[in-house]
Amino acid sequence: MGDGTGDVGADLPAGLRAFVDAAVTVFGDDLRSVVLFGSAAEGRLRLTSDVNLILVLASFDVARADRLREPLRLAQAGLRLAPMFLLESELADAQVAFANKFMDIGQRHRVLHGADPFAALAIPRGAAIARLRQVLLNLILRLRERYLARSLHEEQLALVAAELAGPLRAAAATLLALEGRPAPSTREALERVAADVGGEAFAPTLRALSQARETGKLAPGASRETTLALLDLASRMHARAKALS
Repeated sequence: MGDGTGDVGADLPAGLRAFVDAAVTVFGDDLRSVVLFGSAAEGRLRLTSDVNLILVLASFDVARADRLREPLRLAQAGLRLAPMFLLESELADAQVAFANKFMDIGQRHRVLHGADPFAALAIPRGAAIARLRQVLLNLILRLRERYLARSLHEEQLALVAAELAGPLRAAAATLLALEGRPAPSTREALERVAADVGGEAFAPTLRALSQARETGKLAPGASRETTLALLDLASRMHARAKALS
């Protein structure tokens, strides 16, 4: 949809195409860009995947935005749409505040409308390191809480693994990029980091992680072991991130 014609792309989910077309109609010239990022931008949507979207706006006009409420509701009902409404004036600050996310966006995004706001992405190294450490620590804390809250029901733990696959893979990609060893995909990045910190010990965990992400389920008895192994892996990644300078 870079030409502004309203043709988002036949390969995208119909609900996403309809939402983007509605956003273009609602915001008009105030809508500078619509950017798809993450697994959806790579054409790798899974059952548990979010459809991550950034709408870059010149201003947030509430009267206009109100007209997008129903299209957004329909899109979220039909697919796991997770939109971010970001002002042009906030781009630079957002890239520093959420450096880990925007490094991932810089590597995996697709412009559906307007100009590419990340064509000249420049994130200070110090900000990227600080944010990576924060993200990994947050993942560790979430995994501990989720384990205690949901381990009595294995099917819920499988969904925990599925939900954390994306953030953990993105963190691994950022870690390798900061070490000067970028990987071609976030999945391969996590495989490399897991091998670095644990050899083959995490191989079954990564297979289970992929299964959980693709199906939302794990074999009986596997959810607990997978969650605890992911906690171990995230802790080792955090220790490695602390060594960055």
